[in-house]
Amino acid sequence: MKMLVHITLALSVVGTVLCRPNYRDGIPNGYSVPNMCGTSAFWDPVGHMNPFHHTKSQNPFGAAYSASGRSWLAICNEDSDRDGKTNGEELGDPNCVWRPGQTPDGNAIGHPGICEPVGSQICSLQNFRCDCLEHC
Repeated sequence: MKMLVHITLALSVVGTVLCRPNYRDGIPNGYSVPNMCGTSAFWDPVGHMNPFHHTKSQNPFGAAYSASGRSWLAICNEDSDRDGKTNGEELGDPNCVWRPGQTPDGNAIGHPGICEPVGSQICSLQNFRCDCLEHC
């Protein structure tokens, strides 16, 4: 009986993980968004405040992406992090023509949910620092 409980639990976890959609496939250069904190090359959970794992705290891009029903075209021309560059410019799709499965026009040059340069005057409204990530 104990073994059956363990197997059921394991299958439930595997099913949950496999059913979770991969949001990075829905944005251009979703697997190569730069990590401006320098702790790794890329920011994996693009819509969250922590570059390493998903958290309850979404960054402004993550919130906008969720609110749009995960529609890239709906938020491409927005500047979610208010750093003066559109989400499209930051993710290599400045003309907002990219569709899932296509190669973007350019490389990702910034993070659409973390205002850059971190700590600058323009980014003072976004309470984010690389030394504390999501809990500043």
